[in-house]
Amino acid sequence: MPISGFPEWLPAQRIIEQRVIDRIRSTFELYGFAPLETRSVEPLPTLLSKGETSKEVYLLHRLQGAPDEASGDDQLGLHFDLTVPFARYVVENAGKLVFPFRRYQIQKVWRGERPQEGRYREFLQADIDVVNRDNLPFHYDTEMPLVIGDALSGLPIPAARIQVNNRKVCEGFYRGLGLTDTEQVLRTVDKLDKIGPARVAEQIVETAGASEAQAAACLDLAAISAEDASFVDAVRKLGVEDPLLDEGLEELVRVVETAREHAPGLVAAELKIARGLDYYTGTVYETQLRGYERFGSVCSGGRYDNLASSGKDRFPGVGISIGVSRMLGVLFGQQALSVSRSVPTCVLVALPHEEQRVACDRIAASLRRRGIPTEVAPTAAKFGKQIQYADRRGIPYVWFPGADGEPDSVKDIRSGDQVSADAASWQPPAEDLHPVVSGA
Repeated sequence: MPISGFPEWLPAQRIIEQRVIDRIRSTFELYGFAPLETRSVEPLPTLLSKGETSKEVYLLHRLQGAPDEASGDDQLGLHFDLTVPFARYVVENAGKLVFPFRRYQIQKVWRGERPQEGRYREFLQADIDVVNRDNLPFHYDTEMPLVIGDALSGLPIPAARIQVNNRKVCEGFYRGLGLTDTEQVLRTVDKLDKIGPARVAEQIVETAGASEAQAAACLDLAAISAEDASFVDAVRKLGVEDPLLDEGLEELVRVVETAREHAPGLVAAELKIARGLDYYTGTVYETQLRGYERFGSVCSGGRYDNLASSGKDRFPGVGISIGVSRMLGVLFGQQALSVSRSVPTCVLVALPHEEQRVACDRIAASLRRRGIPTEVAPTAAKFGKQIQYADRRGIPYVWFPGADGEPDSVKDIRSGDQVSADAASWQPPAEDLHPVVSGA
């Protein structure tokens, strides 16, 4: 019985997912990120200290556990993202790591959200982060979108548009307006796409002690968008001044202008982007697929200066995460991705008689040694039925062992072409060797 929010892909979809993961992983490694996997659980106090997540955390306890196991500081929860466990890992292993430390992590996470298209309670994320001891140079903030743009541009998916903002811009602006509870304003502005500007303005007044004029100014800031540095002039026209605002604008310009130079059209400044998690302190990212904007962000992250610390040591970082399951769930739901076959098999070796299975296994082994995915027919049925079996599974080639001294032959069952072949040298066309993923 299916459980809502816990996706189980069909084989064809799983092949697509693995191809996507392969592309993402190879791109991350191309940029020098090292692989890492952390445990699935964290102490509950650690999970609850990083933002408004208490409603989303899944708790872990034994069915027959003692009553005191279900409460207290020792209680464990499944991680809801990969950044919090990564920060904990850095602190615990700081003496063994070389800084700045660049890592990627492709792993499942769990979040108690209301399931809907593209949103799950168990899902796969692919993260990259760079952390350093004491101070992290800002150029890493400008690198993050370029890595993601590179990874996603190599996939048969709609073009990505990475929206960036800087929390210093927002917090400095709110301070300049005279507002003190800047975190509450940020959390409220983050709901813009969900509840609309009118309701956001009401909540800023209700929860952050703002006047209607101050709330209106917050919305004016959130409405600013640009693909170049012109957003700075738009902010200045609002007439608000604050040193933190100046610092944030300068940083945001660097991110946007760097992307314009290396990947035109990839990045745009969107001053409504806030990100719901409290640990972000500067640059924040959200990514939408063009034509799929209504489904929201499929890749997000940001700068965090205070998430990881131990005594006098501080480990600031910046990271960004691709919601692999979220992105694929949306594209699967819109039939926007397909694969040429639902099995890896390229060749089916036909079985004339059960007594010849050992000989057919040898043929298959010879093909496999040269990297050709091969299987032997399950039964010695009539050749027509064996061809039908291959056709149903999408296997493009059927191999026929030679009889009475005749050479072997291989048949392309799509075209009907059949030629003599030697298992030690025959090679299929490159496009047939493995399943090919394509977009709609």
